[in-house]
Amino acid sequence: MSFDAGGTTPRYARFSRRLRAIFLDWVVALVAIFGAVLLAAAVGNSNFSRALGIFIVIALMLYEPVLVSFTGGTLGHTWTNLRVVDDRHGGNVSFAKACLRIVIKSVLGWYSFIVLAATRRNQAIHDLLTRSTVQIRDPAKASPGQYITERSAPEATRLPSRWRRVAVICGYLLVVIIGVAVIAASLLSPRCLDNDYCSAGERLISLGAALVLLALAALIVAWGWKGRLFGARGS
Repeated sequence: MSFDAGGTTPRYARFSRRLRAIFLDWVVALVAIFGAVLLAAAVGNSNFSRALGIFIVIALMLYEPVLVSFTGGTLGHTWTNLRVVDDRHGGNVSFAKACLRIVIKSVLGWYSFIVLAATRRNQAIHDLLTRSTVQIRDPAKASPGQYITERSAPEATRLPSRWRRVAVICGYLLVVIIGVAVIAASLLSPRCLDNDYCSAGERLISLGAALVLLALAALIVAWGWKGRLFGARGS
């Protein structure tokens, strides 16, 4: 992959950069929530607390769609020099599309990002479905480790058909999901599995299993799409 020093080629944010923006937005949300709790406790009025709670919920729901559609990104995006771009015209995405992005992200969670390495513009599922990308806002302030330029398309004649690769990827994902679930279940007690009454160690195991599954899923999608998995290898 090449890097354009002249600043004319779009620079697509790496996952590490996007992760930092997400973390900063979480901090903003936590500050708003704790600030509201402290304010409600100081006022000590139930009606005020209820109204404030409703306001905070609505504000957090609209936080990303409003900022993304009007300024190109959330505070986290801005502080990490990122911008959400509409692929159709290179400007900000519409408010409706920004709302759709957050809905898809909320439903898929971290699994929306497993396709990043398999896409030419480092797009997550919510990016692909809304025809948007996350790019560097100011190239002059970015280092090469923070972005990629558009990946070259693999030679179609050297790869199995798209549907065969998708089928193989799904097969591998199913095997991995079952395998990780079986291993995790063997390490957890019946009361944790049946009643969700888990010890700190068991919750750590569950978290570790989820992270392993996420990492393996990302590798499978990337390798499968590039024709590197047995059953759908490129020539």
